[in-house]
Parts: sequence; structure tokens; C-alpha cells
Amino acid sequence: MRLDAKTLRGDIFGGLTAAVVALPLAMAFGVASGVGPIAGLYGAIAVGFFAAVFGGTPAQVSGPTGPMTVVMAVVVADHADNLPQAFAIVFLGGAIQMAFGFLKVGRYVSYTPYSVVSGFMSGIGVIIILIQTLPFVGLATASGGPVGAIAQWASLPARINLDALIIACLSLGVMTFWPNRLRAVLPSPLAALIVGTLCGVFIFSGAPIIADVPTGLPDLHVPVFSLANLPSIVQPALILALLGSIDSLLTSLVADSITRTRHNSDRELIGQGIGNMVAGLIGGLPGAGATMRTVVNVRAGGRTPLSGALHAIVLLALALGLGPLAENIPHAVLAGILMKVGWDIIDWDYLKRCRRAPREKVLVMFVTLGLTVFVDLITAVAVGLILAGFVTAKWMEREELKGVTSVALPEDEHGLSETERDALRKHNGQIAVVFLRGRFSYASARELIQRAHAVSAGYKTIIYDMTNAAHVDTSAALAIEGFLTTVSDDGAECYIAGLSGDAADTLNALGVLERIPATHVTPTLLDAINTAGERLAPA
Repeated sequence: MRLDAKTLRGDIFGGLTAAVVALPLAMAFGVASGVGPIAGLYGAIAVGFFAAVFGGTPAQVSGPTGPMTVVMAVVVADHADNLPQAFAIVFLGGAIQMAFGFLKVGRYVSYTPYSVVSGFMSGIGVIIILIQTLPFVGLATASGGPVGAIAQWASLPARINLDALIIACLSLGVMTFWPNRLRAVLPSPLAALIVGTLCGVFIFSGAPIIADVPTGLPDLHVPVFSLANLPSIVQPALILALLGSIDSLLTSLVADSITRTRHNSDRELIGQGIGNMVAGLIGGLPGAGATMRTVVNVRAGGRTPLSGALHAIVLLALALGLGPLAENIPHAVLAGILMKVGWDIIDWDYLKRCRRAPREKVLVMFVTLGLTVFVDLITAVAVGLILAGFVTAKWMEREELKGVTSVALPEDEHGLSETERDALRKHNGQIAVVFLRGRFSYASARELIQRAHAVSAGYKTIIYDMTNAAHVDTSAALAIEGFLTTVSDDGAECYIAGLSGDAADTLNALGVLERIPATHVTPTLLDAINTAGERLAPA
């Protein structure tokens, strides 16, 4: 996109507005991860700048997000006694993202079934809400994630900090009910941060506050890997890479729809990977494309990578001198902000349509959601993808088997030409024609043997017309060999007609037709009928 005065003005407004929105969210995500608010800012700066400069979505604004924060919180909890190793995981996750980009796997992320993405993202939203229930009432975040938080609910009535609860409710109320006409001037997260902090300083001073916040340039965390701890590092790094890639590319699609442009998926992954590697080096949170900040940037006029880079530079300036101001922010303010963030992450649109959506896909969504919340993220995605694969295979089987039909009498309507009808009529139902139309894969392979054998049972001469068989995979090819063998063993003669293209390549490569005489493989259905008729006694 050409950078003119109008575009430059839009990028400046977009970058400044996105920075204002990102500030409270970055600090909130930093606190929620267990590393601290400054780590959230460092992550927003690193990922925001480098993903904008090297990424493939011009108007995208990147930084810490809810899903990435949830994963990072688990990483920090597992490596609480060795935070440099936690940031080494962030660095490795970024390197894996870069590898995804160089291997050009970005486009495959779009193949992830929506039911899995919906369940996973909704689960992340639920986790954020559950974890923030304790800071919402003035208590420290519980260990053990959402299950640990739920375990403490029974004791909450006796431990509630009333000041914190009031501040959290005010922050949540501002996030929810802030007038739309004011959002362009003062975004709701920043308004909630200001209102909640002022109330905490001057009215409800009994609420716990962030306290010590470091300022200045970050320290360098050089990643150190050893063979002994490599397994414990690679798995969470892979989760960060996969989640960051999905999160970013989904946001890229949102940006495309608003700006009427098209992003470069592989380049976007490279940019996100560079940003996360730098975040790991400076002790920042991992990040991804942030939907809300991207939309805010675009609505304010941002159209080029300059807007995302400017947003990061503004945050850097704030981070260098923000410490004394941030120290007085109550935890309850950030909890109120994150409650709304978690609520917005939940896929309410899909949940509203559950009654009308296919039941098996709704099941996939809820299984993925439940596993995300109560087991772990990688198990949720893995099981969700497997279940979605089963659902897709069942649908494919049903659709593919519609292409298996048969005809024995020339009067049957199956698209026969008049010449083919005349040829069949001469043999008075002695020849059965089984049509294999469309594509056949592993999904229909098991049933293909039974269906093809059932429609041809009782005939001594059977022609399998594959003129319109577009594709046959290995599983289906072996299934075809299976029913050809079964029919031949029953004493019937088999013919293959019209086989060509990809289907012919697969069957010939696997030697499926070796048991059939070469004369029984004909280029057209009419040739097969005539060849078979010559071997039959005159009708």
C-alpha cells in the first residue's frame, strides 16, 4: 500500500489508539500470567513491533492475548523456580513459528474445523473468568489454574475484600457499559483502568495493589537449552507456537474482512515468530495477533505496518517511565477488565446456534471446551481434531457411497445412452452395471465392499463403470480389490469400464487390476457391455 499523507495520518491515529487500548490489557495479562505487569508491556512492545515490521498482515496489531496468557501462566507455574527457562520456552515457541512460516504451513491452519476452534477459544475465555474470580474479590490468584480457583469458592464469603469487590465491579461495569460515542476518545479498557485506580487511591484504599513495578530497559534473558530438559521445553513451546499461529491467522482474517485486503499467512507466521523470540529474550509475554486491538487500529485509520510499529514504540515510551504510576493500580481493576475480555472470547454466536447446529459438531465443540478448561490445552486440541476427523469421515462416507448405484435392466434410469440401453437390452438382465461415481476415500472404504457386493449380488457378469470416478485413494483402491476378489471367487466375471486419470493411476500403481484379464478392462461402458455379451449365450 502506498504511504501518502492520508494513510500516514490514519496510521498515526491508529497506532496511538491501539497503544491506549493495549496498555491496560498488557499489564492485566502480565499480572494474570504470574510474571508481572512489566512483562506484559515488554511482550506487547516486542511482538507488536517485530510482527508489524516482518509480518504479512499490514494493519494487524499484535501483543499478549488471553489464550497465550493462559498457556504462559501454566509455563510460569511449572518453572516458577527457573523463570529464565520459562522465557527460553517463549523463545523456542517463536522459533517454531518461524519454521512454520518457512515451511509454508500457514495456509493449513485454516483447515482447523470451526467446532474445534470455537471450543478451544471458548474454553480459554472460561479459564480467564474462573482464574480471575479470586482477584475479583481481593484474593491472590490460586495455584492449580481453574480447578484450583473453583476449589476455593466455598471459602470466599468469609474472605471477600469489599473494597476490591466494589472496584472490580466498577471496572467491569465500565468495560461493559462504556458509551460507544466515547470509545473513540477514551477506549473502555483505559477508562476502566482510570476509574478503578482513582477509586482505589482515593476511596476504596483497602484493595490489594500491584505495588513494585520495575521500569527502564529490560534485562536480556539468553536462552539455555540442555538435552536433559529439552522434552519439558519442547511441548509447551509447541503449544505456544500452534496457539499463537492459530490466534494470529484468525485475526488476520478479521483484518482482511475489514480492510478488503489479503494477508500473507506464511510471512505473518515469520513475523510473529520473530516477535516472540525477541519477547523471550527480554522477558516479555508471548503474543499473537490481537483482534480487539487490530479492529481498533483499523477503525481509527491504520492501514500499514507503521501503525502496529508505532503502537509498540508508544508502549516502550510508557514502559520506561510508567512504573511509579502503575504501582497503585489495584489487582481488582485488572480482574474486572479481564473478566470482560474472557467473556468476549467465548464464542456466544456459536453457542446460540447449538440447537440448530449438527449434534456431532456441537459435541466436538463442548468436548474441546471441557478438556481445555479441566485438562490441558494440547489434549483439548488433539482430541478435538480427532473427533472432528471422525465426524468429517462419517459425512464423507455417506456422501461418497451415494455414488455407488447399479442397473440391470435397460429401462432403469441411470444416465445410460440409448446405444448402451440397446446393448443391455440384448442380454435381458444377464449383465449388471455398477456405477462408481465421484470420489472414494478411506472414509467409505469399509462400506464400499459391502455396498458394491450387495448391488451386484446374483449376477454372473458385472461391469464396474468408473467413467466418473474422479479420485480413489489407497484405502478405497484396496477396498475395490477386495470386492473384485469376492465377486470373482463367487464365480462372476468382472469388467472395469472407463477407468482413467487419478483413479487409474492409483489402481494400477497398487496392482488392483492384476486379477482381471486385460480384455476385461475397457475404455468405455459400451465396449464392456459388448465384450461381456460376446461371452454370454445369446439371449
